Amino acid sequence: MTHPPVGLRTGELAGRAGVNIQTLRYYERRGLLAEPRRSPGGHRLYPPDTVALLAAIKAAQRLGFTLDEVAALLPGSRRRRSGGLQDRAAGKLAEIDRRIADLTQVRETLARVIAAECDSLTDCTCPDCPLPESDLLQISPAGR
Repeated sequence: MTHPPVGLRTGELAGRAGVNIQTLRYYERRGLLAEPRRSPGGHRLYPPDTVALLAAIKAAQRLGFTLDEVAALLPGSRRRRSGGLQDRAAGKLAEIDRRIADLTQVRETLARVIAAECDSLTDCTCPDCPLPESDLLQISPAGR
């Protein structure tokens, strides 16, 4: 008596994890997911705990970690580097704090532009135009 292969097929895993099939293949290419074993018929069979791994990857992304950063945090990763989750989370928190400070400065300047009733970015005629002396030129679009 033969037993059916244990594991989740690609579509089943994608459905349970709330991702699409292309995401699974992409994560395999990036080394976030191990290449799954194959059924006798050639179907990919993922271990059931892959659902939890995908949930952890998606949670880390929502916290602002890039896929490279996530890969470095995964056990058994080829890209694993020194510094665990605590160190990397502290670095990510500092990055978020910098971005919040930048956005706060942008917000305050925009509020001053509205209050001063500025009418042009380059040739404003309002007496108290906040744009020329703004520190916003020092803020890059993606933060610092």
